[in-house]
Order: sequence, then structure tokens, then C-alpha cells
Amino acid sequence: MKVIIPLAGKGTRLRPHTHTVPKPMLRVAGKPVMDYVLDDVRKLGDVSEVVYITGHLKETVEAHARAVYADLPATFIEQKVQDGTAGAVELAKSRVKGEPVLIIFVDTIFDADLSIIATSTDDGIIWTKEVEDYQRFGVVVTDAAGHMTKIVEKPKTPISKRANIGLYYIRNSALLYEGIAHTLAQPANNGEFYLTDAFQYMIDHGAKLKVEDVAGWYDAGKLDTLLDTNRVMLEKGRARRPADVQGATIIEPVYIEDGCTLTGSTIGPNVSISAGSTVTGTTVRDTVIGTKSRLIDCTLHDSLIGDAVLLERVHGATTVGDNSEVRGEQ
Repeated sequence: MKVIIPLAGKGTRLRPHTHTVPKPMLRVAGKPVMDYVLDDVRKLGDVSEVVYITGHLKETVEAHARAVYADLPATFIEQKVQDGTAGAVELAKSRVKGEPVLIIFVDTIFDADLSIIATSTDDGIIWTKEVEDYQRFGVVVTDAAGHMTKIVEKPKTPISKRANIGLYYIRNSALLYEGIAHTLAQPANNGEFYLTDAFQYMIDHGAKLKVEDVAGWYDAGKLDTLLDTNRVMLEKGRARRPADVQGATIIEPVYIEDGCTLTGSTIGPNVSISAGSTVTGTTVRDTVIGTKSRLIDCTLHDSLIGDAVLLERVHGATTVGDNSEVRGEQ
């Protein structure tokens, strides 16, 4: 089986952080978002190749994947024209060669049982998550047998509450690429070609795409949801604290790497701090702090702080990119 991971986007909703860090490599609970996904891929065991569709800061993504996931055979293809999800997957066609494919968009983390792939006899599987605010999403409509009939973008009526989460297994990859070719031959939709249109083509030509719900779906594509996902990952077992923390009050759950210096501060809940950072005289909650950053006399909440940042006398909620300095009034 091939795995296709499109990650060419610029992550505009997470600027300024994504000026220097690819969106899939922003960390939640001390771990890049893409690593949560790749750890699940590694467990599958029958992956012949991972095809990364890269773009923004592609060298950083490639170096990370090669260093941390060297055991997964990999190919990196640049998406030079940002023409949508169908265009991204089309770039991997020459690598697929008729094999089944698992397609994963990595600005989310999911709890999904991927082991069902091994016994699936359908043409594919589309994973969804039932949501109450269905009008924000593309939702998947199914028939009585649980197969997809269509995807409706941001419906005004509750035709379905099963949100499309960007996780797909396609056993019939030949028909998938036939559908992508058909999609790319149509007029673009606001400059983009959508993979979901290729799925609709498959269904219209007799394919059976089974719809399965995931137990959890956690978005990391914008600031508030990334911070919420950090909280969830801490609650789900990613929390840690060094054994020798002194001079600070810790309110669990937190993720604090070794090599941090915490003095006269209250840390937590839902705080992640990467190695080499120093927190002095500060109260902080619901925040992610990068490596080698310094916080002095701050009171922070709901914040995202990059690497090598200096914050002094900063209060409230803020987002500060790498290598920045912000000082409040004395």
C-alpha cells in the first residue's frame, strides 16, 4: 500500500509561526502534528512507500521525515502550483502504480482504527466524525448499507452530521485516478480542484466507499484549535514533567521537556514547554512554548510562543513567532 501525505499548504491561519515552521511540524504536547499521523502509518506495517506532496518550507519537512521516519521508504514531490487537493494527489500517480492508497491530510490528529483496511473488500473507506456544527464542514451522506452517496459542502440543513476529516483509503486506485483526471478537466472551483469530486466520480461509476466514524478528530489548523488539541493530547497521555522540577508550582496536565528552568512560576494546566526554555516569575496556562524561549514576569493564557523568543512583562493572550522579543512597560 502507498501512503500519500499532502502538506504543501502555507498555513496562513497560523502565521507568524508558519513563516518559519511548516504547519505540519508545529508541536502539540511536545510532538509535531505530522508525527502523530506518521506513527500510525508506521504501525500499519505493509506500507511500500510514503509519498509526501511538499511545498512551503519543503526542505524542512523532507529533512524531518528522513531523520525521524527513515524506516518508511519515502518520495518527496513538490506541488509547485497550489491547485487543490485533487491536484496534490495527482502528483503521486506515477508512484502509485495501481496499488491501494491511504491519503492523509496532516493538519489534524485522529483516533481511527486503520486495521480495518486489512479486511476491507470495498473500493475504499472514508473516515468521518459526527459533529454538531455540521454547517462548517463538508459532510458525508450515506445509504442504508453505510456507503457514501455524496459529500455536501457546508449544508444549510442537517442532511448529515458526519464531517469529512481528510482521511481516506482507496483500494481501487485506478478508478480514483480516473476520477481525478475527470475533475482536473472541469473548470476550477475558486481556483482549486477538490479530491472529493473525484470520489463522487468513483461513486457515480459504481464504486463502494464505506464510511467509518473515528473516535476522535483534533484540528491543529488554527490557533484556538491547535491549543485545544494540545490540551486533548495532554489529557490522553502525552503529559510529562521532569522529576527534578523545583521552584515552580505545576498544575497538571503539562508537558515539560528536560532542560527547562522554571523559577517562581505557576505552570499549567494545559501547557507544553520545549527544551531549553526559561520561565521566571510567570503564570501561564493553556499555552505552547517552543525551545530556548525566555518568559520573565508574564501572565499568559491561550498563547502560542515560538522558539528563541523573549517575552518580558507580557500579559494576556498572544501569539509570537520564532526569534522575536516583546517587552511590556515597567
